[in-house]
Amino acid sequence: MSQRFQNLSSFPLLLFLGFKKERKMKLYVGNLSYRVTSEDLFEYFSQVGTVESANVVHDKETGRSKGFGFVEMATKEEAFEAIAKFNGQEYDGRHIIVNEARPRAENRNNNNKNNNRRNNSRRRW
Repeated sequence: MSQRFQNLSSFPLLLFLGFKKERKMKLYVGNLSYRVTSEDLFEYFSQVGTVESANVVHDKETGRSKGFGFVEMATKEEAFEAIAKFNGQEYDGRHIIVNEARPRAENRNNNNKNNNRRNNSRRRW
């Protein structure tokens, strides 16, 4: 056994340093009506547990909803319950999609497109 873990009194310190289990879970909510607001999502998902945050994504130029959003539940158990209860159910006249949100990609497509345009304009052929 290594020297580090012989003394279990340091275990609370390990938890404090970030070795604790992640409890929150972010959900993707798709096929939303354009009338649904972040507040509506917050209230709707509060039926199954504690909602940390709710956000409907809007177009930057027009301010119009893009028809999807994200809800962060306080625990993974509540998040899985929300998926089971709400996925495929009708909400404001539309059958919504609810699943675990995927992490955001590091390289955004818009940046790659812009870089390709700049590089293409420098070609001589």
